[in-house]
Amino acid sequence: MKADEKKKIIVKVAQKIFSKYGLIKTTVDEIAKAARMGKASLYHYFKSKEDIFKEVVDNENKFLKEKIREAILNEDVPQKKMKIYILKKMEYLKDLTNIHSALKDDYLEHYGFIEKIREKNSREELFTIREILQDGEDKGIFEINDIELTSFAIASALKGLEYPWSINNSVPEIESNINKLLEILFKGIEKK
Repeated sequence: MKADEKKKIIVKVAQKIFSKYGLIKTTVDEIAKAARMGKASLYHYFKSKEDIFKEVVDNENKFLKEKIREAILNEDVPQKKMKIYILKKMEYLKDLTNIHSALKDDYLEHYGFIEKIREKNSREELFTIREILQDGEDKGIFEINDIELTSFAIASALKGLEYPWSINNSVPEIESNINKLLEILFKGIEKK
């Protein structure tokens, strides 16, 4: 078996174990056993358990970004792009527990690679939201005084809603909540 294939197997089994037990409670022994290899052999492919977790989180993050980007590209209307962006993010975070943990769990803050993932994720999220808002401005659908601030406000609101919505609700409930949030966003709360 080639080195790349073996590495993929390690990452795949580790993803399941990390999802179940988290980074702290998972051991290299468990990962090696699930990958049907010795612990020493596993260290040939990865230097540490944290390196394996980083690879798992990177893979989940790439998958999440690809699925969201793909969904957005299939929409023409900016309001629908924003809805699908939020919906797909919440849907996939329900299943991608390792990236969700990396982005949210305080006990992981001291890992340098986690902080880099969080910063990159925040930049990408702001870029995507800004892109959707700019598309709406360009099409004459939105009228936004400050796209940067609006993007930041939306991204911040979404971060606060990610955990309660993606973990505690079903997909239809998430969609209903997103519709209510977007109604506020697009129509405001002032009486017209």
